[in-house]
Amino acid sequence: MENRLTRIAFLGREYGLIVKKKLEEAGYQLVDPNSDGLDLIVVGFYGNILPKEVLAKPKHGALNVHPSLLPKYRGPTPVLFTILNGDSETGVTIIKMDEEVDHGPILAQQKFFIGEKKFTKPELRQILWELGGDLLVETIPKWIGGEIQPQEQDHSKATYTKKLTREDGRIDWNRPAEYIERQVRALTPWPGAFTIWKGKRIKILNAHIEGGKLVIDELQMEGKKPTTLREFLLGHKDFIDSIP
Repeated sequence: MENRLTRIAFLGREYGLIVKKKLEEAGYQLVDPNSDGLDLIVVGFYGNILPKEVLAKPKHGALNVHPSLLPKYRGPTPVLFTILNGDSETGVTIIKMDEEVDHGPILAQQKFFIGEKKFTKPELRQILWELGGDLLVETIPKWIGGEIQPQEQDHSKATYTKKLTREDGRIDWNRPAEYIERQVRALTPWPGAFTIWKGKRIKILNAHIEGGKLVIDELQMEGKKPTTLREFLLGHKDFIDSIP
């Protein structure tokens, strides 16, 4: 198989391993990043900036799979903010990496329509990384074959995401119900959307909107197992009245 002649070093973890599997299934030979004669570096869910000397080592540079439609949502948490902001459309981007975060020229993009679907962060991540792996496998031979002209991103339209702290999960009950429902889905499983009640942290695990109001389906008190709201209220009848 011709793909086995292309020496690719993969750098990534967690959801990025979906990309690695797609490369292996396509017949690519994955080698150590320190190997000589590298044709390409592929990065997926890596979290580190590659130095200039590493980027320059492979014959065809380094490609990054990113789960957003760059230049929107650069940085470490694009899927989280896609859900949190209620976007109806997202996608994946393959870029040729440079020394800045998610800054390099675009080789390929593919959109994904969310519409009214209520994805959690893990669900949407899975979809986008599967999509990104497939797009990468389609892109590599075209890139190596000189069929793709990289397109510089419109850097004036760049938006950036951030790493969250545990405290970022705290629910502001003055926010609209629709935002809080998105917060619950976007922050699953970590840091989790939570509120403090009687000195205890309570995670809101599942919720939905009904008649314009937030309905809590499942929650978890600190140190306890997850439970339905109905079961929780049997022992904590004053919980609902305490929420603004």
